[in-house]
Amino acid sequence: MSILIDKNTRVVVQGTGAQGTFHASRNQAYGTNIVAGTHPKKGGQRWAELDVPIRSTVGEAVAEDGANTSMIMVPGPFTKDAILEAHEAGIETIVCITEGVPVHDMAVVYNTLYPRQPDGSFQREGRPTLIGPNCPGLISPGKANVGIIPGEITKPGNVGLVSRSGTLTYQIMHELSVAGIGISTCVGIGGDPIIGSNFLDIIQGFAEDEDTGAIVFVGEIGGTEEQRVGRWISENIPQTPVVGYVAGFSAPPGKQMGHAGAIVREGGEGGETAADKKAALEQMGIAVGTNPTETAQRMIEALGR
Repeated sequence: MSILIDKNTRVVVQGTGAQGTFHASRNQAYGTNIVAGTHPKKGGQRWAELDVPIRSTVGEAVAEDGANTSMIMVPGPFTKDAILEAHEAGIETIVCITEGVPVHDMAVVYNTLYPRQPDGSFQREGRPTLIGPNCPGLISPGKANVGIIPGEITKPGNVGLVSRSGTLTYQIMHELSVAGIGISTCVGIGGDPIIGSNFLDIIQGFAEDEDTGAIVFVGEIGGTEEQRVGRWISENIPQTPVVGYVAGFSAPPGKQMGHAGAIVREGGEGGETAADKKAALEQMGIAVGTNPTETAQRMIEALGR
């Protein structure tokens, strides 16, 4: 099994320009079922490179082509409307690759997809799954690939991997693959301040997946999300082999490093540096690597390879 995407995934690509065409073609060559593209001015045409129809709207792709998943590759200023269009059309899994999405736009998106409840929580049950923005997407090796993750660096297996980073994740997946260890699903959640799905959303999915027997999660400096995840793991799936990695051991306080959300706040509550997070997670019994290679090695050892 896998989570979020599999052989039954039917993808509509929002954004049929050069980047959308390039990555959608790679996804299709991997075996992903790309059923349509969308462009408001090209509806009724054929997407020649993929030999699938171009629809004017996502709603048409759902009605005519059975799309249940969207990959969004439109420019940042148009991303909010693209996500909301996919939601209104009934798309179950929305994968937003686009970077540079305005934070205010994502605040509107999040509060629309996940309405705030009277108790202050956000309604997520029965709502669509949004991955990203500013993410590499996700891959269930041997089944489907939606995004920009290179499929040739991994293979099917039972390790679930969730990460804020793209390239660091690629290295970990490759080193696991060289050791004979495959992936059930790898999800890149993105590094922006406001994203659709967080670590815990994905890790809970892994915990419920009967074919995911181990978990790697790749965090970074800023916030305390990794500690929250560590507590949930230690309380709910303590017997599952879990390895963490926190990027940014050399990052100075108060300076943004790479992702918009990767910043340790000066005068904050503390616990936001890589060293702080590593110490906290290890106290919860979770092994933590200090670089991608060490992280992969710790999972290899945990699985007895």
